Amino acid sequence: MHANPNSEESPMMTRNDCLARDAADPLAPLRDQFALPQGVIYLDGNSLGARPKAALARAQQVIAQEWGDDLIRSWNQAGWFDLPSRLGDKLAPLIGATAGEVVVTDSTSINLFKALAAALQIQAANPASAARRVIVTERANFPTDIYIAQGLTRWLDRGYVLRLVDSPEQLAAAIDADVALVMLTHVNYRSGHLHDMQALTTHIHAQGALALWDLAHSAGAVQVGLTVCNADFAVGCTYKYLNGGPGAPAFIWVHPRHQHAFQNPLSGWWGHAAPFAMEPDFAATAGIRRALCGTQPIVSLALVECGLDIFLQTDMQTIRSKSLALTDLFIALVEMRCSDHPLGLVTPRAHAQRGSHVSFTHPHGYAVVQALIARGVIGDYREPEIMRFGFTPLYTRFVDVWDAVDALAQILDEKTYDRSAERDAVT
Repeated sequence: MHANPNSEESPMMTRNDCLARDAADPLAPLRDQFALPQGVIYLDGNSLGARPKAALARAQQVIAQEWGDDLIRSWNQAGWFDLPSRLGDKLAPLIGATAGEVVVTDSTSINLFKALAAALQIQAANPASAARRVIVTERANFPTDIYIAQGLTRWLDRGYVLRLVDSPEQLAAAIDADVALVMLTHVNYRSGHLHDMQALTTHIHAQGALALWDLAHSAGAVQVGLTVCNADFAVGCTYKYLNGGPGAPAFIWVHPRHQHAFQNPLSGWWGHAAPFAMEPDFAATAGIRRALCGTQPIVSLALVECGLDIFLQTDMQTIRSKSLALTDLFIALVEMRCSDHPLGLVTPRAHAQRGSHVSFTHPHGYAVVQALIARGVIGDYREPEIMRFGFTPLYTRFVDVWDAVDALAQILDEKTYDRSAERDAVT
């Protein structure tokens, strides 16, 4: 690998320069609101965000007071029943939506199933699109998205098929008159490639299809404009950049033009128009709450709010600006310090095509990542041979980038990694 002469970062960048950038960073004070272990550089917030300090006290409040003392009264007194909607309204601005369009509930996979089923039903009910039987997605999409679509098409047994596209450049041509729905992840989980949501959504609609976006690797890290881009549906998780906690409930967004026609295939009582009437027949409630299913996990939901409240202290433009600066610096330093090693940049250099994580290949990538973790630099590994490093603008510092690359260079130069290391399961 050779250093990139067109890098936006100066090859003369020093550690002191990074410290100076941190001192001038408008997001720097927000780092103090996270419980980050001493001696650890955490570059895996794209898998699991760090814990907001407020989450511990909030969990204690929910468990000891709201559940322990107030018991069932907390469904009303503590606002438990409205929590999915209240969190959705707080999350909405982060993805370019407005109040009443998002609920936080269930998992990304379950919400994806709901959105897929509803979208296909909407298309089937329209005479102009009823004959369409193709769902387009990328072969490199996160596997669960593909699995959910495969399972739904088998269950429906109506001739629906998946069309897997091998590269972003082939997407436009793959969307034709047979396509009912295009299901894409905004930022690819492995490469960090960022799709042009507006251009693709416009093209999808021009071909008569609907657009469903997975925002798992973009919500809270890159600017998303669901309304501006005129998307149809979106889902995403809250435990990555949104810092909601391990396995925290996900979210689902439905454009207002589809909310009345949205039929939740999991028609549970929380999506009923009168849930406490206990009627034997299902009647969907109005608006986005029809995307709810069963009783909500209140403790987990409550912790999501701790992460969202930190976002209320800044804006996505500032976050995105720092994300690009961090990833620019990381790419430049790796190419400057590690140019004698067989590293390959997987992530696009262009800002318009880059998310908030950077991936490099190395023949012994897994072993190198394990060596980094042993030194307190936590990234992660993805097949094939990909070392992935996430940059969370709310708490990642420029000096963290410098120190992480310094550790990487030393490990590669000294070959202090175990080439025989077995690959454990990584999430």
